Amino acid sequence: MPFERISDIQTNPVSIWVDGKEIQAHAGESLHSALCLAGVLELSGRQNLDHKRGVFCGMGVCFECLVTIDGVPNQQACMTPVRAGMKVETRNA
Repeated sequence: MPFERISDIQTNPVSIWVDGKEIQAHAGESLHSALCLAGVLELSGRQNLDHKRGVFCGMGVCFECLVTIDGVPNQQACMTPVRAGMKVETRNA
């Protein structure tokens, strides 16, 4: 696996839904981290183009990691903490 958690401090796992698939994550970690650990590396396809994007800067500057969270589009995965039950769509409309 190319990604792994390096912190010794972990909270109880929570379930989140990514493109209709349930994955396990830890509350409070960045959504980007949870997605990478689950093998979801391609995010936010551009309208009218078939180009995939992913996280570039990881600190909220570039906006390459936009996803829809709980029906709200254009949310930054790298800046959003995981919470139980969140529903994430990796392709923005």
